[in-house]
Amino acid sequence: MGKQLHGNICEEHLFSSIFKKYSKDLHDFLYYKFGELLNPKDKVQEAFIKLWENCTKISPDKAKSFLFTTANNLMLNEAAHQKVVLKYQQNKPKLSTNESPEFLMQETEYNDKLQKALANLTEAQRVAFLMNRVEGKRFKEIAVLLDISTKAVEKRIYGALEKLRKDIKEL
Repeated sequence: MGKQLHGNICEEHLFSSIFKKYSKDLHDFLYYKFGELLNPKDKVQEAFIKLWENCTKISPDKAKSFLFTTANNLMLNEAAHQKVVLKYQQNKPKLSTNESPEFLMQETEYNDKLQKALANLTEAQRVAFLMNRVEGKRFKEIAVLLDISTKAVEKRIYGALEKLRKDIKEL
């Protein structure tokens, strides 16, 4: 066995000597075991950070074991995480729906009718109607934004509703 290390790992010179002694071996161990894709250099750094954070709890003769165990666990966690990522990348969103083709066709046709009917509204009616129905603004808010009275907003929206009903029935 090698020379027994004495002292506290929290001492900079001792920590530095442990880093110099084990970092290359630790990197090589991780690289050979897991490959380059899981970033063995990063895991070596993280293992030494954990050693530094726990320097008062770990004796110098247990440092190597702590580093290799910690780094190996970090790599295993990363590998498990990558498996989860891969699993969710492979799951394709469901392209089918519960609606019948007839319903989907009717929905598309209705949407086309609605778009044409909206295009036939005056600009003032369309703006007020969309602010109310799409953006969810109240009549008072629309009146303030358009600098008109609340009654004018009501008239525009109700006029738009009447015209939309009429135009959609005709189409």
